[in-house]
Amino acid sequence: MTKERAQAILFGLAIGDSLGWPTEFIKLSRIKQAYGPAGITEPPIPARYTDDTQMTIALTEGLLDAGLDANLDVQMNAVGRWFVQWANSPDNNRAPGNTCMAGVRRYEGGLSWRESGIAGSKGCGSAMRVAAIGYLYQHDEAELREVAVASGLITHGHPAAVAASVGAAFLVKLALDDVPPQEFARRLLTFTDGMSDEFDGAILRIGHTLGWVDEEAALKHIGEGWVGEEAVALALYCVLRYPDDYAACVRRAANSDGDSDSIACIAGGIMGARLGLDAIPSAWRERCENAEYVVELGARMAKARNK
Repeated sequence: MTKERAQAILFGLAIGDSLGWPTEFIKLSRIKQAYGPAGITEPPIPARYTDDTQMTIALTEGLLDAGLDANLDVQMNAVGRWFVQWANSPDNNRAPGNTCMAGVRRYEGGLSWRESGIAGSKGCGSAMRVAAIGYLYQHDEAELREVAVASGLITHGHPAAVAASVGAAFLVKLALDDVPPQEFARRLLTFTDGMSDEFDGAILRIGHTLGWVDEEAALKHIGEGWVGEEAVALALYCVLRYPDDYAACVRRAANSDGDSDSIACIAGGIMGARLGLDAIPSAWRERCENAEYVVELGARMAKARNK
């Protein structure tokens, strides 16, 4: 897999994140009042991203530091160190999730990565950051599952959150594999079978709504995305509505009632994996925060994977 596809995943999620950030916490009716009937359509200039992309970067750097074939404890401790560095950074000023911060603080305080996650939390923070896992372990489903589960447990202990982290990573793998989008939901439910009834229920709601003409009603039926299963389901809904149009997909995700930046971040990573770098408007990539670093990180992802 080329470095350009890794870069497309990173740009895809970062730009989706930046597009959805201004509309997070805002109901769709108010978004339309602020941006017009079509809602928000362009990332800000510059396109600054949130903790979603920051944690994606930290997770990716941790895995690259440890090595893709390293022992799981070695990998997760490397990821944990990057999470602690992120948590203590002055750039961590973009409304980070409470559970992510609490879990990282527990890890920093001495708990192992297996114990630091908040047991009752199923927020979407475990799912928003895993796109690189789908790329790095595209051809090893067992490793993809193991690393995705572990990466979620550092901060989130609820089964639905763990299933969401596995599901979000697996959707990137399916996109890279050129699986037809209409098969995504079925393949996803098979891969996550037995992990969480709540996750299964959210994914099944996509099937109830995919044929609806009213996309806004469909989004409301699926959820608002504050919890992991809904964030993944909403992102997948947007991908399935616009499987060949990156911009339309992330615009749909960003113009939603709930956790719009996380929904657009997850959807953007999947679309980057599916369509590649050229599908993301070049003007959007140029305005992306830390664009040169994103290019360089994608190149290192490809080098590590192709060793």
